[in-house]
Amino acid sequence: MKASDLFVKALEAEGVEYVFGIPGEENLDLLESLRTSKKVSLILTRHEQAAGFMAATCGRLTGRAGVCLSTLGPGATNFVTSAAYATLGAMPMMMITGQKPIKSSKQGHFQIVDVVDMMKPLTKFTQQIVSGNNIPSRIREAFRRAEEERPGAVHLELPEDIAAEDVSDTHLFSREKVRRPIAEDKAIKRAINLVEDAKMPLLLVGAGANRKLTSRMLQSLIEKTGIHWFSTQMGKGVLDEEDSRFLGNAALSQDDYVHCAIERADLIINVGHDVVEKPPFFMKAGGRTVIHVNFSSAEVDPVYFPQLEVVGDIANSIWRICEGVTPQRHWDFSYYNRVKSEVDLHVSDGAEDDRFPVRPQRVVADVRAAMPENGIICLDNGVYKVWFARNYKARERNTVLLDNALATMGAGLPSAIAAKLVHPDRKVMAICGDGGFMMNSQELETAVRLGLDLVVLILNDSAYGMIKWKQEGMGLPNWGLDYGNPDFVKYAEAYGANGHRPESADAVLPQLRECHTAGGVHVVDVAVDYSLNVEDLITSLKEKTCIL
Repeated sequence: MKASDLFVKALEAEGVEYVFGIPGEENLDLLESLRTSKKVSLILTRHEQAAGFMAATCGRLTGRAGVCLSTLGPGATNFVTSAAYATLGAMPMMMITGQKPIKSSKQGHFQIVDVVDMMKPLTKFTQQIVSGNNIPSRIREAFRRAEEERPGAVHLELPEDIAAEDVSDTHLFSREKVRRPIAEDKAIKRAINLVEDAKMPLLLVGAGANRKLTSRMLQSLIEKTGIHWFSTQMGKGVLDEEDSRFLGNAALSQDDYVHCAIERADLIINVGHDVVEKPPFFMKAGGRTVIHVNFSSAEVDPVYFPQLEVVGDIANSIWRICEGVTPQRHWDFSYYNRVKSEVDLHVSDGAEDDRFPVRPQRVVADVRAAMPENGIICLDNGVYKVWFARNYKARERNTVLLDNALATMGAGLPSAIAAKLVHPDRKVMAICGDGGFMMNSQELETAVRLGLDLVVLILNDSAYGMIKWKQEGMGLPNWGLDYGNPDFVKYAEAYGANGHRPESADAVLPQLRECHTAGGVHVVDVAVDYSLNVEDLITSLKEKTCIL
């Protein structure tokens, strides 16, 4: 058997359905092996970075490593951002790159960079395959590393001559379920005591809690105790945000409504959050008590140093805490209820604003109205991401895909393509700023070629709006952040997609609904006004709320 055939057989044994990427001449044997596979499909993309984003999103949605492919040199270097995206965001992903023959040299050092060494800071595992007989074990190890807690990116380099050689050992390794270690009894008992002794306990839900069983256990804990909760940006959707005890999303690090509740809490049960994601609160010496519940121990940081760590399988830890805790009469959630009322009022404020260009609050409300409970929105990075994190009520797990770890631009459209492939029966919408959209807009052709039903909403302010907002907040003059855009309607049509440009605030929601119904790829270009961000986002009622 040819080594490249064995490579694909090993991918099939891992349950791989898609390989995203752009092959080069060093991948041609592997490409031929993919062509003859009946289980793995090649999704040809227009840029390797986008292929990496797609693979990472597949991993995020399924828990199994998504796979992407590139050639050597520039193809491999284009994976750098998506590798960091997957590793910081805890998304299992495997990158495969080609290389010149390692047993002989036909072209000197043409296009050769040390890709394995380059990938070391960005991955959990990186290795060059030097023998075809080692392929099954290297692939199994790579997938194991990618998928075990904490998930992330891995990389294998397959040189051209190794891919072409004959192999004698074709044994494949099976995937085996691994039981995660559980927290020790002493830690669970101390956690129960701290919760019961607190007066105003508060629950934080982070990205690490985004597991089906963990979500169920958290819901049971909330139902039993009545404890209020809030989430990080990447923890959105772990629990239904229409819950009466949901206080909001910590989209900002401080000075928002939810932080009024955080400041009053004497105990925070931090489930599944680590400091890779922007901190949802800051710890101070002598301040509130924090219980860290996660798969791994806390990385001590100047703003995060929990007093108790419950380390082990999160679902098991929450189940045991729930079983052992007894609701206490001295718990006082009255202040949280008042904050909840203020949060709901603020979120609804602006939802029917009819000014045009549209305000971000109106956009969020319209998108929420256009999407079913299980619909998936994939956000690029920009100031609108904060508005969606704060105002968009997630009803189910993995229905709000955003990045608050690397926080890279350019991932929105590729993520939406991957989400639609994983969940073809669901409505999927990419939400991008004009800047982020243009960084991988060429993938419109990929979506059209694949025959996907996909809506791409472009929030157009002809500027890098997030940085412009920060610039204004620092009292600096507006400079260096404005640009021109193509006509996005014609741009979409040039790729074979459908282009739309609503001319009023009231026209946006009907247009989104029409696009979802019509099928095909639709680009909706909406002019948006962020000029009131400082006034609206940092709430003017914060001081009043915090002294309620």
